[in-house]
Parts: sequence; C-alpha cells; structure tokens
Amino acid sequence: MTNEAQRVDVLIVGAGLTGIGLARHLQRECPQDSFALLETRSAIGGTWDLFRYPGIRSDSDMYTFSYGSKPWLAKQSLGDGTRIRNYITEAAREAGVDKHIRFQHKVISASWSSEDACWTVTALRTDTEETVCFSCNFLMMCCGYYDYEAGYTPDFPGRDSFSGKVIHAQQWPEELDYQGKRVVVIGSGATAVTLVPELAKQTKHTVMLQRSPTYIYSNPIEDPWAVTLRKFLPNTWAFRITRWKQMAAQMFGYQLARRRPQLARNALLQQARDALGADYDIEKHFTPRYNPWDQRVCAVPENDLFKAIREERAEVVTDKISSFTETGIQLESGNALEADIIVLATGLNMKYLGGASVTVDGQEIDLSSHFVYRGTMLSDLPNLGQVFGYVNSSWTLKADLISKYVCRLRNHMRRSGKRIATPRADANGMQASPFLDLSSGYVTRGMDLFPKQGDSSLWRVYQNYYMDFFNLRMRPVRDRVLELK
Repeated sequence: MTNEAQRVDVLIVGAGLTGIGLARHLQRECPQDSFALLETRSAIGGTWDLFRYPGIRSDSDMYTFSYGSKPWLAKQSLGDGTRIRNYITEAAREAGVDKHIRFQHKVISASWSSEDACWTVTALRTDTEETVCFSCNFLMMCCGYYDYEAGYTPDFPGRDSFSGKVIHAQQWPEELDYQGKRVVVIGSGATAVTLVPELAKQTKHTVMLQRSPTYIYSNPIEDPWAVTLRKFLPNTWAFRITRWKQMAAQMFGYQLARRRPQLARNALLQQARDALGADYDIEKHFTPRYNPWDQRVCAVPENDLFKAIREERAEVVTDKISSFTETGIQLESGNALEADIIVLATGLNMKYLGGASVTVDGQEIDLSSHFVYRGTMLSDLPNLGQVFGYVNSSWTLKADLISKYVCRLRNHMRRSGKRIATPRADANGMQASPFLDLSSGYVTRGMDLFPKQGDSSLWRVYQNYYMDFFNLRMRPVRDRVLELK
C-alpha cells in the first residue's frame, strides 16, 4: 500500500455516462475545486463499455439520454452501444476531464474523519494488485446500481447436462458464432427484446422464452420533430427543442399511466396488436399481469421485435422451465425447446455504491438504514453524494440535475467558509418507503441494500423531472435539515 494519500477536493467514483457528466459540470461551474475520477475498468463508458451483446442500445431516446451541454447530433433516436460509448469518450476528451481519470482503480472502502473533514478512499489497482489511497473533502459515487462482475443467474435444474453453450448477456463472448444456430433467449426485459431481433437476422431460429410478458412500445428510429426541425434550424437548436418536447412527453406518459392505467394498457396492447396481426395471441404473450410502469416498459425501434416474430425469424414462448436437457430446455407445459445456444437475459444483481464499505469516525455504516436527501445525499453522512437517475425516463436527466446541485452546494460552501454538509433526518418521525417503487425482479431482489426514502419533499426520491428541477435547481441550498459547518 502507498503511504501517502493523493489529495483532491472532489473525488468521483465511476467514469461512465454519469461520472463524466458530473466532471464536466465541476470543471465548468466549480473551477476552484480539484477533482479526480476512479474507474474500475480500463476504459471510459461504464455500462456502455461493459455490455457488448448484439444490438445493445439505449432504451431511452438520445435527446434526453445525452448531456444537455453536448447535443446528440446523430439521427438515431435510440442510440446503439458503440455510438453512445464514442459520445461519452468524446465528451470527456472535449472537456479535458479524461486527463483526471485513474483507470483500473476499484474502490474498496471510504472512511470519513470529522476532525480532518475529509474522506479517505482506498482503491485496489487491478492491473498491479497495489492498494492506493485518495483523500477528498467531498465524495461522489457515480458507479451505477448493479454488479459489473456478474449478472443474475437463476439456478436452473439440469444446466450442466446441456451440451451446447450457455452464456449470460452481461458477459457476451466476442467470438461467439450464432450464425445458423438455434438460440433460446431466456428473459423478457430490455436486454431480451434488444437481443432477439438482432440475433434473428443471422440465426436459424430465435426463441424468447419468458415466464410472463412485458409491456413493449415502439419508438421511431428518427424522431419526426427532429427531422422536421433540422430542415429549418441549426442542429443544436433542433436538439434542444426536441429534448424539451421529449422530456414533457415522458413525464406526461408516465403520469397518465399511473393515473389512468387501463387507458395506457389498452394503448400499448393495441400497438402490439396492430404490429402482429389479429390472429396473434397478444393475451398470452404480450399482456402483463401488472399495470404499465409497475415495472419498466421496454422500448423497441420501429417494431423490430414484432417484425421478427411476424416474419417467423423469431418467436415468443410463454412458459416455465422444468429443466435444461442435453439438447435444450424442457418446459413445464410438456413442450421442449431445442437449442444450440442458450442466452440468459435474466437481469442484474444490484449493488449499492459499488459494494464499497463506508465508515464514519471509525464506525461502520449500514447504508440501508439511512434516508436519501434530495435524491443525492444520505442522512447523517457528511459530504457524500450518489447519483441515481430516473427509471421511468432518461437516466441522464436526473444525473444532470444532481450534478448541478452538487456544484451549487460546493460553491455555497466555499462562499460561506463551510467545510462539512450533513443532512440530518428525524428517522423516528419519518415514514420510510423503498428507494424505488418498482416490482421488477432485479429491484425486489436488491432493495434491501439501498437506503430508504421518506415522506416529505426533501426526503423523497422523485421520478418526476419537474419536481426534481424545483428541489435541486430552484430551492435554496440552505434548508431546515442541511447542517453546514
């Protein structure tokens, strides 16, 4: 271990879309603060560097998924993985924040000292196995919400008996040859609905095997507003107008679905019916038992999944797995699926703050017992923030708001001569609820690891851009619960 900690004012953990975005804000709005980014991987991009399965793309439109300060100028509304990765890398390079990244630094722990008003962060150099330390006044965790090392893999009976290949989409092997093969994709979420139409272009046949259906809606490959606006306006103006239109549409659609679920349900099912034809069994394969946005709604570009099904290059099977067999999968219904390759699109394992342990003045902290303040800081933890974006809209919209708030807070602390900011919660007087209000499997499996939200506006985790805009941009930094000293 190196003896002397490297010192910066703000330390950012993660160099993906969120971490690079925060670094850009800090450099522009807090020029007095030195900063560094610690990244476990050897490249910029986070999720978009990790996931390499065929067809990987955003499931939010790029006008809101991109940075407000760097317009998305490609024509695609749903960006593919390579373009998104290049966009993040370009954003880092343009702002010069790539020079502040320490790659292959996996954060193990963070320890706060009230006496020194600083965090000491211990990281493992994955290239040399050396342990190094950094100290900072303010620590920002931008490392996402899931385990990069392994996806969720259910325990399927008889898995070892299958003679073909079994892979998880999160660890897609670059050399995998699926051309002319029979492929079964297990899952019905965003990964599965992205993979299936892409695989079906080259496979002999592709099956999406699901226990239960998911709501799916179709997005145009190119946004009609953007196409029209580009004819009359500069690209950057067209981007900004389309971005605001999309923000309003996302919020309106979500609120409508929560308040009038039957109306939203009927609209989504009718879209599937129109795409697949009157003879297709929509009720069995595309009609979930829950209301829209009880779980995430999956986006597909211009009905590509439905087209693959209609053209019989792919099919959906709704059934439960009895066991793997030597040649494929035996289903509880008695039917069997033959396969050369089985792809597990079975979801994520959630991990809070990258799994790092946190101590304050020598006392280990149970993060799940704390409350989230303004969607970013944690109750009774000084100078510690996390960035967690929207699950019902583009992640980056909230990430941008949080980044701007952190800059406001840092500037306020500097002007007022304060070194420590700590949200103080009355845990006994607050009604606790889960961090996320979703019934998705990956959420229910992992929510016990996450802090809670409370029942007042400062302690709510909103899924609403306009509420967050007020809380994070308009509300004064000083309030009744934030202790500054």
